[in-house]
Amino acid sequence: MDWVTALRTEAQTNSVVHADALARKYNVGPIAVTQALARQEQRGLVEHIGKKIYFNWLASDASPRELVNVLRAKAYVSLDTALREYGISTQSPRAVTCVTTERPRKFKGRTIQIVYRGISPQLYWGFAQKQTRYGSYQIAEPEKALLDFVYLALQDGIAPPLDELEFERVSRSKLVDYARRFPSTVYKHLLPALATRPFTT
Repeated sequence: MDWVTALRTEAQTNSVVHADALARKYNVGPIAVTQALARQEQRGLVEHIGKKIYFNWLASDASPRELVNVLRAKAYVSLDTALREYGISTQSPRAVTCVTTERPRKFKGRTIQIVYRGISPQLYWGFAQKQTRYGSYQIAEPEKALLDFVYLALQDGIAPPLDELEFERVSRSKLVDYARRFPSTVYKHLLPALATRPFTT
């Protein structure tokens, strides 16, 4: 079987490859599919990222973020990745950072890293869906990403430095409203910034 052609065909509609789906579609044994994908990974055509899940680098204009809600259905991009995207932080994270109500985990491939931190279902809100060429993923609003960042840092026993963040891109009114839905420690940590830093509104 010509696996390069098969992967190129799959790349026309999806950037994520499921080994089991390939086995059914092409009527090939699961072990043979896994071995074939391992060979294609050595050639740089796919990247193994989770159990029987691969990213297809033959898919043009594909984004590893299309894996976010494949690996964890109830999750959204947040924390360092979202803060960087919105210009709130200048730090460039190596991994795509997410929060989830499912089991936290770090998925690491050859070049792709996706980290999921755990939050309670009560804090699973404040995100939007973004479309990509091959699918979609969920990402926190700027204010929610900032609050997730503070909350999880405090959970780790770390007082996150807010002086390194650009609050001009954050809505003060929305941040205050959202912060009241978090534990009081989060709001208290934000108080100095709320009193002294410039916001959009």
